[in-house]
Amino acid sequence: MTKQRKGIILAGGTGTRLFPVTLGISKQLVPVYDKPMIYYPLSVLMLSGIKEILIITTPVDHAQFVRVLGDGSQWGISLQFAIQETPDGLPQAYLIGEQFLDGAPSALILGDNIFYGNGLVELLKNADGHALGVTVFGYRVRDPERYGVFGFDDHGKVVSIVEKPSKPGSNYAITGLYFADETAPDRSRDIRPSARGELEITSLLNSYLEEGVLNVELMGRGFSWLDTGTHASLLNASNFVKTMTERQGLQVGSPDEVAFHQNWISREDLLRRAKKFDKNYYGKYLKQIAQG
Repeated sequence: MTKQRKGIILAGGTGTRLFPVTLGISKQLVPVYDKPMIYYPLSVLMLSGIKEILIITTPVDHAQFVRVLGDGSQWGISLQFAIQETPDGLPQAYLIGEQFLDGAPSALILGDNIFYGNGLVELLKNADGHALGVTVFGYRVRDPERYGVFGFDDHGKVVSIVEKPSKPGSNYAITGLYFADETAPDRSRDIRPSARGELEITSLLNSYLEEGVLNVELMGRGFSWLDTGTHASLLNASNFVKTMTERQGLQVGSPDEVAFHQNWISREDLLRRAKKFDKNYYGKYLKQIAQG
């Protein structure tokens, strides 16, 4: 019997590209408009139906994450924490989280990635439905040479995955969200470090591709994928969330709202959360949701 999929949020790294902002706070706890950055990837995993989640942080930032997120019970989920001593590549998350996963399939998301769009839940469900292999998400970008990129054949089948190619095989970049089967830790253990001394996610994905068990979900028009790794992209993400909140009156990346709609917390639970934030719009929004 297949085990329930578990989630991992990789929230390590030193955030050097955001210095001096991140000299005193983890990048993944920096605000994106009205919420800590990590709320956004956390809500994506919750939208996927995942209730057991491991947060991987640096040693110095661990206590901050525990203080901000707690054990997850306020959202009807279970949060655990692990330490990444040094940032040695994305597949390292599977090695750090191997005991937590305990043979279960996983959804790994980077702590600085924001996903939004009508149909996102359906896309996540499609990915979760693949029991074998790995499912990755492709997003069309103007400058694919900055990313890991898919190459397709004439029939639209993925035939290559290349990191920061000088001649990209397409304009579809690999986003920071990966639905992998239970073999991900073993595959990660077999990866040799690259020239820059890291375990590369493209090496892991290519191991699946070579066996014909790599699935790709392309995010078309209407989807937004935001990477908040630079000052400009962080501001753009905040402005995006601000615009959606003010124009539509809807929250982006709210674990409280997701938990309520998933029936993981009660109306009374949500009202208690709303009272905690009653001096700002976020609290008022939660109250509106609770009262229908």
